[in-house]
Amino acid sequence: MGIKTYNLKWMNRITKLFRIKYPVVQGGMVWCSGWRLASAVSNNGGLGLLGAGSMHPDVLKEHINKMKIATTKPWGVNVPLLYPEIDKLMDTIIDEGVKTVFTSAGNPAKWTDTLKKHNITVIHVIANGKFARKSEDAGVDAIVAEGFEAGGHNGREETTTMTLIPHIRSITNLPLIVAGGIGSGSAMLAAMALGADGVQIGSLFAASAESSAHENFKKRVVKTEEGETLLSLKKLSPVRLIKNSLFDRLHKAETSGVSAIKLQKILGRGRAKKGIFEGDLEEGELEIGQVSSTINSIRPVSEIMEILITDYRKVKQEIETNSAFNF
Repeated sequence: MGIKTYNLKWMNRITKLFRIKYPVVQGGMVWCSGWRLASAVSNNGGLGLLGAGSMHPDVLKEHINKMKIATTKPWGVNVPLLYPEIDKLMDTIIDEGVKTVFTSAGNPAKWTDTLKKHNITVIHVIANGKFARKSEDAGVDAIVAEGFEAGGHNGREETTTMTLIPHIRSITNLPLIVAGGIGSGSAMLAAMALGADGVQIGSLFAASAESSAHENFKKRVVKTEEGETLLSLKKLSPVRLIKNSLFDRLHKAETSGVSAIKLQKILGRGRAKKGIFEGDLEEGELEIGQVSSTINSIRPVSEIMEILITDYRKVKQEIETNSAFNF
C-alpha cells in the first residue's frame, strides 16, 4: 500500500533531525522490534528502531546487518541502560556504524558523551521533569517523554501523556517526542498541539504483521478490552501488563504488601520473552499500552502508517474548517 504523497508541512525538528518523512518513531520494544519491523517503519516514512533490550550483542549485530540490507532509510537502536551486557552492546553499535541511539532506563549522562564522540545522534526516554533536565544537561539531541498510558516499563509517577507534554515542554526546548496512548492520527495531532515535535508509537507496531512477537500475543492484543491493562510491579520496575494468571499472582502479592525480594521470586526470569516472543498467554508478561483496546486487527506497517497519516490530516482539516472551533 504505502503513503503516496509528501507534505512539506511535515518538515519540523524531528523530521530534520532524523532525515525522515513523517515525525513518527517506532518504539524499540523488547521481543517485537527486530529488523523486519524496524525496516518496514523506516521504509514507510518513519524511524524504525531495533529493540536491543532483548538481544545479546551477537544477535544485535545480526539484526543491524540485516537492517543495512532491508532499508536505505534512516533507522536506529533502542538500548535500555540497565542491560547487563551494556558495554558490549554499545561497542557493537559503535563498531557497526549505527547513526541513531535511543537510550532508556538509566542515567543519560553515562553514555551520551561517548556516543556523541562517535557522531551518533542520542535521544533519551524519560517520564518526568527530573530526567528531562538530566537529559538536557547530558547533551542529548532530543528526548522522548513517555506517559502513564504507555506499555512496557513506565514511570512511577503515573503522569498521563496529556499532562506530561506541556510540563516537559515548559522545562526544555529540546526536540520532544511523545509516547504513551498514541494510537491514531488524532492522538498524534493532540500531542503536537500540546507541544510535541513528534510521536513514538509502540502498541500499534507491536501488533503489526512485521512485529517479531508471537502470533498468540498479537491476537491477544487485538482482543484486549478497556481496562484490561494495569501498571504493575512498582516495587521492582513499573510495567504495564495485560491481566492474566501471572498478573493475578503478582497483583495479589503486590497489594498484600510483600517485599520486593518476594515479588521478584514470584516473577522469576524471562517472563517477557515467554509471553511476547513464545506466546504463553498465562505465564508470560504481556506488555502493551492502554491503546491496545482500540487495536482491532493485525495490519502491515504500510497500512498502519497510511491510516495514521491520513487520519491526522483529516482531523486537522476538520478542526481548521469546523465552526465549532472558531471562537
